[in-house]
Amino acid sequence: MDMRIIRHPSQGTIDILYRRKGSPRDVVPANIGAVGLVQGKVIEMIVASDAAQKSVDVTVEDIKGNCPQNMLMLAIFGETAAVETAMRAIKERLEETDFQ
Repeated sequence: MDMRIIRHPSQGTIDILYRRKGSPRDVVPANIGAVGLVQGKVIEMIVASDAAQKSVDVTVEDIKGNCPQNMLMLAIFGETAAVETAMRAIKERLEETDFQ
């Protein structure tokens, strides 16, 4: 799994993500101070989405791409502190070894 945070993303970066996101382009997240990007296996990304949304008020979008390894990328939009919290929650959840 690969994770990155873009703080204060440029409009061009936001435009690229909007063109590639799974929901309609007119669905625009509010208060974008940062974007968290997470890429991994489909099962990891579903768990990551759940962890992010349960931890703090962020918008999670799947980002469409062409990847032969069946990898998926998520973009987590929100205020900077919220995105940072969501990214920590993802990391912690995916590091858990229990299968409850």
